[in-house]
Amino acid sequence: MRAAVLHETGQDKLEVLDDVETVGFGPGKVKIRVRATGLCHSDLSAMNGVLPQPAPFIPGHEGAGEIVDVGDGVTGLAQGDRVLLCWLPACGACPACKRGQTQLCLAGFMNAGTPNFKRSGDSSDVFGFAGTGTFAEEVVVDAGCAVPIPDDVPFDIAALIGCGVTTGLGAAINTADVAAGSSVAVVGCGGVGISAIQGARLKGAAQIVAVDPVASRREAALRFGATEAVAPDELADAKQRITAGEGFDYVFEVVGKSATARTAYETTRRGGTLCVVGAGAMDDHLQLNMFELFFDEKRILPSMYGGGDVLTSYERAIALWRAGRIDLAGLITHRVQLVEINEALDQMRTGAALRTCIEI
Repeated sequence: MRAAVLHETGQDKLEVLDDVETVGFGPGKVKIRVRATGLCHSDLSAMNGVLPQPAPFIPGHEGAGEIVDVGDGVTGLAQGDRVLLCWLPACGACPACKRGQTQLCLAGFMNAGTPNFKRSGDSSDVFGFAGTGTFAEEVVVDAGCAVPIPDDVPFDIAALIGCGVTTGLGAAINTADVAAGSSVAVVGCGGVGISAIQGARLKGAAQIVAVDPVASRREAALRFGATEAVAPDELADAKQRITAGEGFDYVFEVVGKSATARTAYETTRRGGTLCVVGAGAMDDHLQLNMFELFFDEKRILPSMYGGGDVLTSYERAIALWRAGRIDLAGLITHRVQLVEINEALDQMRTGAALRTCIEI
């Protein structure tokens, strides 16, 4: 089958091969024919080594498709079922799951170190990013990674719900719990940032300022609910005009860099909330002095995968999409075939795309 492979961490191009096979199918597993997958910035971060991932690997973790085979012991799933892929399934038994913090379950991360593909010719191991690897025609995953979707939800919409939409909406709704009438700034307006904007709008924020260096993304943010959109060097002026210099009630950092997180902290009012959504590098340190940490009393809330139960978040996103309360189709600004995957990478790197849908 065809799949897009990164041979070594640090390479900026994927090679589309036709000699890749899935491995690991058996009890408790399902095989999925991938129909659509989104390109998330986390895929690029894994490629360049910001996020740890053994190589060679197949990127992609935001996908949807049809089940083609079901292993022994799997219940509730059958051949032909339409599903989205959950890259961080809850085991239900660990301390985090028992506390109701299923988004912190580590069981799914263990899958990233187990190869679920191989090359046909030499049988060498190939890993799937985050235990999935949706830049492939088929993927074998734990049954818990396959979440059934209703027939009226298209595969491309379902794929977005599998990561970016859930992450952004959840940051605003679950983690920050944005208050009605409040002021919000969102730093970084790709697919996740735009979803955070939609979440803040749903919660009733009065002012939502979108911050991004790319003009097309700023224009898009206005269509999705931002009341104003500025370049990074205009943020200080927006803070002064909108909040009289006090700072925003909520600031979302959706870039994953210490520099933007520091700016976001300084843009948050005293007693306000900084919500860190971007996935950054382990050696990129955010510096805060102990006095400001005490004196400003700002809440710093990291948000992992939307900060709540992902299955509940999926259902909520589908309900909001059906009701016309959120726009998911508008997030897909580009579409490519798998053989054009490197074009999609360029669209992400330049900021031209909010989300590129890879049709497989």
